Amino acid sequence: MTDRPSTTPEIAWRNEPLLFERSRPGRVGVMLPPSGVEERPLDELIPAELRRGDLEELPELSEVDVIRHFTRISRKNYAIDLGLYPLGSCTMKHNPRINEEVVRYPGLSQIHPYQPEETVQGCLELMWHLERVLVELTGMQRVSLHPSAGAQGELAGVLMIRKALEARGENRRYLLIPDSAHGTNPASAYMAGFQVKELVSNDRGTIDLEEVVREMSDEVAGAMITVPNTLGVFEDQIVEIADMLHEKGAFLYCDGANFNAYVGKARPGQMGVDVLHMNLHKTFTTPHGGGGPGAGPVAASHRLADHLPGSLVERAEDGTFRLRTPSDSIGRLRSFSSQFGILTRALCYILSMGGRGLAQVAENAVLNANYLRKALEGTYHLAHETPSLHEVVFSDRTLADTGVTTLDVAKRLMDYGFHPPTIYFPLIVHGALMIEPTETEGKEELDAFVAAMKAIAREARESPELVREAPHETPVRRCDEARAARQPVLRWWPAEEEAAE
Repeated sequence: MTDRPSTTPEIAWRNEPLLFERSRPGRVGVMLPPSGVEERPLDELIPAELRRGDLEELPELSEVDVIRHFTRISRKNYAIDLGLYPLGSCTMKHNPRINEEVVRYPGLSQIHPYQPEETVQGCLELMWHLERVLVELTGMQRVSLHPSAGAQGELAGVLMIRKALEARGENRRYLLIPDSAHGTNPASAYMAGFQVKELVSNDRGTIDLEEVVREMSDEVAGAMITVPNTLGVFEDQIVEIADMLHEKGAFLYCDGANFNAYVGKARPGQMGVDVLHMNLHKTFTTPHGGGGPGAGPVAASHRLADHLPGSLVERAEDGTFRLRTPSDSIGRLRSFSSQFGILTRALCYILSMGGRGLAQVAENAVLNANYLRKALEGTYHLAHETPSLHEVVFSDRTLADTGVTTLDVAKRLMDYGFHPPTIYFPLIVHGALMIEPTETEGKEELDAFVAAMKAIAREARESPELVREAPHETPVRRCDEARAARQPVLRWWPAEEEAAE
């Protein structure tokens, strides 16, 4: 074991009973004073057919019971405020607290999307400024803040390509997608009505130009490229690929989920990209633990700007702001404009960092990933020799003779106080360990992670059963994760019912 101190007090590890088990007859969480209103029979207020029946077996608890229950559960969970969260391609980094302070300003937090535009001019101006900044960072013509998250922005981009082709009277069938792309790329392509042709990566972990030439035809609508790709490698021939596509009248979509690898250093618009989605909650903070919330603005070149989704904020000659739908928009993908709180946090972060600070984000992200790459090279198998950017992909090949797998390494890391990295992705690397340290980690935390990874590699050779049976020090040991995903238990079973079964 390393000398990394435990981040969770001993009290958090004890078995926490369910609220139903804590229930005691007669306990209440709040006592309300008399309403001062004359009581009337419920039947006079709400018809019986509109009322629900009695709620049986709901727990009876005091406020203290509830607070302690949820506090103890929260202390069993891992969080970015406790340590490194190295999920590859997810950018789980520190979220500056100034963002949280600003987003709670009453003028921003207490608005309603149905308010007239003249009453929310400040909020519209915030969105207008955010688009201007994103246009500058991406080198694109316009940006729609409408999509809720990256996958929705991605779908918007593909629908925009289809819309542009329909405007030309074309019905192209295929999108080219490399095997190193994010998994949502082919899903979005199919949802938009396209078929997918997979591009097999070369030995460098990048797109093979000869493969593009072989697959290119008048039936190809475009290509979807993740930059950097899921191997953490930059597609250094993206300009040539863009030229090939444009020569055939096709479009280039860029998955910008990994934008923090080159934000402030390079612009997708200057690479020939036609449409790009960004994950504000990744690149510009608000890490998306727990599945949300997020924001996935989509940026377009002049070729596709008229098809952007939702409404864009325009500034009139008198200085007022209003929402306007692009001339040939694909329409709305969600209600209202976006996740306004995420937009606010993103602009706050961008203005706090400034241009040089954002460039430093990319520099630090690349530096940290390559520090880990060099430190663990030889201990774990490196998937590709090509230089890494913001993340690095190892595999368990060096441990194959021990019987220890990638899953075992991930589980054992939990005993060392770390959240595991992304495992078994990308699929093109067998036994993949995909590590993204992000730009906010210091050398001390990276060194502790390296020490833990090396210690696990030693254990795999000296005491492989110790690793294969991990974790040993967590509240819950190994679960049947496949069964949990396929047969989740979503209700509480009283003891007598469980015994009866």
